[in-house]
Amino acid sequence: MVATVSSRIAVLGVSLALITGCAGTSTTSQTPEDYFALQLPGMPSSFNPMMSPVDNPILQVSSLHNPPPELVRQALLAQHERWAGTPYRIGGTGRSGIDCSALVQNVFSETFRLQLPRSTSGQVQEGTQVSRDQLQVGDLVFFRPPGRYDHVGIYVGDGYFLHASTSQGVMLSELDNSYWQRYYWQARRTLEPTTLAQRVTEPGEG
Repeated sequence: MVATVSSRIAVLGVSLALITGCAGTSTTSQTPEDYFALQLPGMPSSFNPMMSPVDNPILQVSSLHNPPPELVRQALLAQHERWAGTPYRIGGTGRSGIDCSALVQNVFSETFRLQLPRSTSGQVQEGTQVSRDQLQVGDLVFFRPPGRYDHVGIYVGDGYFLHASTSQGVMLSELDNSYWQRYYWQARRTLEPTTLAQRVTEPGEG
């Protein structure tokens, strides 16, 4: 009888050990969150805004699972997070103040390793002209508002473009906004999205 009770206790102890082991396994094996399914559309919750997308290893790994236009969009949104709120300053090129063409030049240099001219008048000569209804992510969009200067931004998809607004600094704006619709001028494609995506994920000499 004693032997039977001892045997039952031993079996119970083994069972508890097995149950505890499974519980431990289930609490430690968690499905990782999708890196680009959080926060702003296409933006990670853990993104370090001071890290260039070109240097971001997680962004590089994610390229294996994303088509080129989406990868380019993610890289541009990462640059938006990095520069968002920077005030507009004519002639400015840094975080204390930047103008529209300097922002475009900086983003293309850091993200795609492509050196664009410093001025809007120079940038509008780059690449090939495309119609508005054929816009793709990464295209340059140009405007001619009242005043001395033309304006430029980068199309990020879904009807939005990244630019340095004279009134609100670096931000995303809608192309269909009545103001931007009124002064829309043209769009230029410097490189195809496939090529831009390759430049995001393959750091090196441009």
